[in-house]
Amino acid sequence: MDVDKALATQLVNIEKRSGKSLAELAKIIAKSGLTKHGELVAMLKADLGLGHGDANTVVHKVKQAAAPATSADADPLDAIYGGTSAPLRAIHEHLMVRIRTFGTFEIAPKKGYVSLRRKKQFAMLGPGTKTTLEVGLNSKLDQLGGGFAKQPSGGMCQFKRRIAGVAEVDAALITAIRTAYDEAG
Repeated sequence: MDVDKALATQLVNIEKRSGKSLAELAKIIAKSGLTKHGELVAMLKADLGLGHGDANTVVHKVKQAAAPATSADADPLDAIYGGTSAPLRAIHEHLMVRIRTFGTFEIAPKKGYVSLRRKKQFAMLGPGTKTTLEVGLNSKLDQLGGGFAKQPSGGMCQFKRRIAGVAEVDAALITAIRTAYDEAG
């Protein structure tokens, strides 16, 4: 089923049932003074008699239309390494040059870090503190070497290490990352 087509059909049906266009519904939402998603859904259900799914869809569409456009050219690393974390970007980039020599993998920027994946995530890189870059690795080994500390089970990574400068990117660190990379493929 085509999701875009189903959404378009739902929006047409919402307009028929409510007697209001999406633009009119957006004005009602704006005039309400409410900002929380759940409050807006409840208001549309109570005031206009919309069902939960329809009210939820309207709120999503209105908020999506009101959100500032993001540039497709924006570098996600600018957000991760902004402000006081800016000096850590040089360590990140140096590590990435070394990791790229291993072969292909996916780079998935998240809100506060970058996930590196093959069939599964093998590493994450991001600010650990204002002065250190945190490298998290996933490995089935009991010990990894390279200065990595074993983490309690249930976390995003089994091993972590913090790096304060490019000079700390040594052969043992790269070997540990390579081990995690190989296990993930």
